[in-house]
Amino acid sequence: MSRNDLTDDETDSAGISRRDFVRGLGAASLLGATGLSFADNGMDGLEAVDDPIGNYPYRDWEDLYRDEWDWDSVARSTHSVNCTGSCSWNVYVKDGQVWREEQAGDYPTFDESLPDPNPRGCQKGACYTDYVNADQRVLHPLRRTGERGEGQWERISWDEALTEIADHVIDEVQAGRYDAISGFTPIPAMSPVSFASGSRLVNLLGGVSHSFYDWYSDLPPGQPITWGTQTDNAESADWHNSDYIIAWGSNINVTRIPDAKYFLDAGYEGAKRVGIFTDYSQTAIHTDEWLSPHGGSDTALALGMAQTIVDEGLYDEEHLKEQTDMPLLVREDTGKFLRASEVGLAEDADDPEKVFVMVDADGNLRRAPGSLGERDGQNDHSVSIELDFDPQLSVERSVDTDGGSVAVRSVWENLTDELSQYTPEVVHEETGVGENTYQRVAREFAEADAAKIIHGKGVNDWYHNDLGNRAIQLLVTLTGNLGDPGTGLDHYVGQEKIWSFHGWQVLSFPTGNVRGVPTTLWTYFHAGILDNTDPDTAEKIRESIDNGWMPVYPSEREDGSRPDPSTMFVWRGNYFNQAKGNVAVEEQLWPKLDLVVDINFRMDSTAMYSDIVLPAASHYEKHDLSETDMHTYVHPFTPAVEPLGEAKTDWEIFRLLAEKIQERAQERGVEPIEDRQFDRTIDLTTIHDDYVRDWETDEEEALVEDRAAAEFILEHSEETNPEDSDEQITFDDIDEQPQRFLTAGDHWSSDIKDGEAYVPWQDYVHDKNPWPTFTGRQQYYIDHDWYLELGEELPTHKEGPEDTGGDYPLSYNTPHGRWSIHSTWRDDTKMLRLQRGEPVVYLNPEDAAERGIEDGDTVEVYNDLGAVEVQAKIYPSSEPGTVRHFFSWEKFQYPDRDNFNTLVPMYMKPTQLVQYPEDTGEHLYFFPNYWGPTGVNSDVRVDVRPAGGDTE
Repeated sequence: MSRNDLTDDETDSAGISRRDFVRGLGAASLLGATGLSFADNGMDGLEAVDDPIGNYPYRDWEDLYRDEWDWDSVARSTHSVNCTGSCSWNVYVKDGQVWREEQAGDYPTFDESLPDPNPRGCQKGACYTDYVNADQRVLHPLRRTGERGEGQWERISWDEALTEIADHVIDEVQAGRYDAISGFTPIPAMSPVSFASGSRLVNLLGGVSHSFYDWYSDLPPGQPITWGTQTDNAESADWHNSDYIIAWGSNINVTRIPDAKYFLDAGYEGAKRVGIFTDYSQTAIHTDEWLSPHGGSDTALALGMAQTIVDEGLYDEEHLKEQTDMPLLVREDTGKFLRASEVGLAEDADDPEKVFVMVDADGNLRRAPGSLGERDGQNDHSVSIELDFDPQLSVERSVDTDGGSVAVRSVWENLTDELSQYTPEVVHEETGVGENTYQRVAREFAEADAAKIIHGKGVNDWYHNDLGNRAIQLLVTLTGNLGDPGTGLDHYVGQEKIWSFHGWQVLSFPTGNVRGVPTTLWTYFHAGILDNTDPDTAEKIRESIDNGWMPVYPSEREDGSRPDPSTMFVWRGNYFNQAKGNVAVEEQLWPKLDLVVDINFRMDSTAMYSDIVLPAASHYEKHDLSETDMHTYVHPFTPAVEPLGEAKTDWEIFRLLAEKIQERAQERGVEPIEDRQFDRTIDLTTIHDDYVRDWETDEEEALVEDRAAAEFILEHSEETNPEDSDEQITFDDIDEQPQRFLTAGDHWSSDIKDGEAYVPWQDYVHDKNPWPTFTGRQQYYIDHDWYLELGEELPTHKEGPEDTGGDYPLSYNTPHGRWSIHSTWRDDTKMLRLQRGEPVVYLNPEDAAERGIEDGDTVEVYNDLGAVEVQAKIYPSSEPGTVRHFFSWEKFQYPDRDNFNTLVPMYMKPTQLVQYPEDTGEHLYFFPNYWGPTGVNSDVRVDVRPAGGDTE
């Protein structure tokens, strides 16, 4: 009989009644497990305390519980996990061990009208202590003894590990294969010192630094296309200033937990909240209205909403005329913008071929101010886009050019033609969303005083993500919802943008010459996928590489050969686990690498498939900084305890490796070599001296410690040490309390203002500076040849690739989940207890019933690429026809060491490989994490069957 089955006065086998248990006697009896008894310390039994506040007796046995909340010291730290949270925590230490963590709750308030910024945190951060002493913690340098992935290791000394790595690196550099050495680490903002640790050494070696934001499909390519900027978002506190918010593919309550309060509180202030999700998500249940488009149809829905806004005249005409390319003229014969040079309007321009044309109210041709041809580069603010005439939006006529009469139309006319295709009937058929519903939402959005879209990764995962981004952006542009509090399109996927940019940049890349590579293309190329893709895509990839639009390393040699990559350092990330085209990566790319070194505090999938694993300090054992664009504060990591075992901080590990390379290079008598690409010499005999030298001041041994590196970033960044102010934020300041940045550097589009939440785009909307695009405006028309060839010069809806993964009936998605951040915490016991403890796929009841699958069954999800064995969970909130496999379970958590990406091929969209303008690329050009091909996770087909079924 359980105690819950007892009546109030019945007793169990221990002689305890239910009434006694509730009053406390049952709890006391459990103390027997600790060796205590009722007789110990004069305890004859438990006495109920009727007035615990006014008269509470001292009972010494309760010290067991009091001691749990006792500590010897407290340190400030955080969690470096690329979740955008950047939450300040207090870490409590007792007897030299991390005891627990607690949200610090001391962010200074900058606007009393907004919800309190405190506290910040989530259930994952609240159990990071588990990792500090976890079984999967790497405590000593390890060398692989079996095959990669087998988990066979031998413990070696630090000297052995560093010497083996150093000798290999020296061999590669001296053989001229320095560009075969790769360094992969994601998102600097979450811990910029740790990012810089390896990037600094790779840069000094002449190696290759990999992108990450595009590789993870976090980068929204529509933003650099349209706005000439990677991403620029309002801090989440600004959500509270909105009257109307659409959460579009951003599952805020799951992936933005520390900031969800602003979304929820906005509703209390009267804001309407609309959720656009394919499933009835954890955020959808808290919205006022939920729209559920078919997967991959977001572009059609957005363009249908745009058509409603245009057709009903709800657009902001003045904003469109001044701030966008809508009045610009386009030649009907070529599809190219009409250049001012063709009609004699650009004689005094620096580059007449890059100046564009409008028509004023009287019908006269006028030069569009702020075009790239009259600016000194992309971000020149010496000219203005402010108009001294009234341009026409609707233009359809002929003009006389130096080559004869040419028919032209404005971008606006071309756009309205495109939008006219998205009738209510078409939009409903493509998306499944009700005709009246989406039109009403579009009207409400356009008529709101301050409307905002919170955009998430749910759109980015699809092949045509750039079209989806551009179409959704169009809604805020049409309505003029940019540059003011409560407005905009805020895209939060990872801690993508770092505030203290300059200090981080010069710390990470001291030579100033960076071999950056788009990781998607690098992986695609070296995993042999290029040879198996469709001919048109393959041709465009080769053209992009040949034209130098997108780099691939190792570079092609003078004899036409190209070496394979040989060496890979991975730290702060889990490249192997999260690789799209997982099968090709394991079978084709990984065997080419002679040495894979993983620097890690835990044994994750990349560590399992590495050759040497070096033990890194945990987040509670080092100095670093933490930043995010979700808020405007900086706060630190500080060591609560010494690194466990033989672990060392990332900075110390790479510094010691530099020291060993220098030592061995001197012993071997190697000579400096000239870099093939850059005007510099790679000298391994001084590489440690160069590593610890402050290149800004030339001070020797200034950067030996990671705290000094953190101070360097703060000292050399405009945001924390403004040139025009005596104020400065130091490491001691942020250790005392998180500090709001003092200003915003020029990689942001607004400044930080006292008493206001950060809102982007004010440089352009209010100050009238040119947008950093070809036209100097928000640019929705792209006249690059490839865009014209593919019919994507304007946002348009397209179906994704057919039968990716094979001809199977179900769509396969891998969204971010609640109980992990990427793969971190996927193997944590507490988090596993909050779910089913193993990889799970979510199925609609109809799809499950059709296949004879019940909740909890072991099933096989399969396509032409492979199969994975997982547990099935029936998920009535899902739309039929979709399998959800929440990312990012480790490979070793599956029976056959496959994982969620086994079923995902790698494919790229050619439009993300261009340089534009083609001659200079001053609008779209490869820059790591700004512009490059994104990894794509969706548009994949699968089926599901009970495990052990027929494999044919």
